[in-house]
Amino acid sequence: MRVAVIGAGAIGGTIAGLLARAGHEVQVVARGEQLAALADTGLRLTGGWGDFTVRVDAVEALTISPDIAFLTTKAQDAAVALRANAELLIGIPVVVVQNGLEAITTAKRAAPRSDIVGGLALYAASYLSPGTITITTTGPTFLGGPVLPALYASKILGAVMPVELTDNFEGAQWTKLIVNHVNGLSAATGLSVQEVIGNRDLRAIMTETMREAVRVARAAGIEFASLQGLSHSRLTAFARVPPVIAQLLPLLMKRRMGSRPNPGSTLQSIRRGQPTEIDYLNGAVVLRGEAVGVAVPVSAELVAMVHEVERAGEFLPVATVIDRMTVPLAR
Repeated sequence: MRVAVIGAGAIGGTIAGLLARAGHEVQVVARGEQLAALADTGLRLTGGWGDFTVRVDAVEALTISPDIAFLTTKAQDAAVALRANAELLIGIPVVVVQNGLEAITTAKRAAPRSDIVGGLALYAASYLSPGTITITTTGPTFLGGPVLPALYASKILGAVMPVELTDNFEGAQWTKLIVNHVNGLSAATGLSVQEVIGNRDLRAIMTETMREAVRVARAAGIEFASLQGLSHSRLTAFARVPPVIAQLLPLLMKRRMGSRPNPGSTLQSIRRGQPTEIDYLNGAVVLRGEAVGVAVPVSAELVAMVHEVERAGEFLPVATVIDRMTVPLAR
């Protein structure tokens, strides 16, 4: 089967590698050093789903009309990437595997003649050097959207990794957004997710950003979908219990990650000198909070910090982060 993967970062590289190992003809749209490495030495996967190297057809833009496509760019690059390849995706199922809340809307506008399926990756992978992807934590990919294209995508992807279908994809996006709140402080400090959660003060900050997101979702009438042990009832309770009890959630997430350091996708972008998705993660909560009249001062300050790191190219000392969060946490 001919498979296209647009975006060759951690998630796209994982999907491309696993499907190529299964015998599919995989064409990968990449750029820069990653494009050169894939063309030269192939795609190397290590970690949770085995250690192996496969050959993929690495290109700057699609040259084939595939049987199925996966869009795995960062959220801010999605529209441009889809428009550049839209003519070869007419009538083709396109699985958009991205963080944030706008993936489906953006994809439908950019590729209106494709069947858009939403995807959420619940595994953790790192792309820190060209041509190599490390799966730090295995997990399923959630799919949602039109029934037949979603079933078609689940059959193909489900042969190489765990896949679950959901009929509440918007709720799943919000639940995944809560999970993604482990990323911001790592990007601000340069610490792994496990190190952030292991720090009592940083853990308190992370917990409050998660609680802010839950409050915004509830005010917007969102029904959280169940994934990774997080359900609507549990997240609702998480936002109501005392903060010290709520910190049990990130501690549980840390335990599930295992001992292999997880840098988080936002920190990975910082290390590669690329723009992050922070505006689509904590930033999405800030925007939705403004829309529904829910204050999110901790999330707003964290977004500002990550943008400072992007501009300066230097991480913030942990003590600085804690000090700057004193006032937002007290609101």
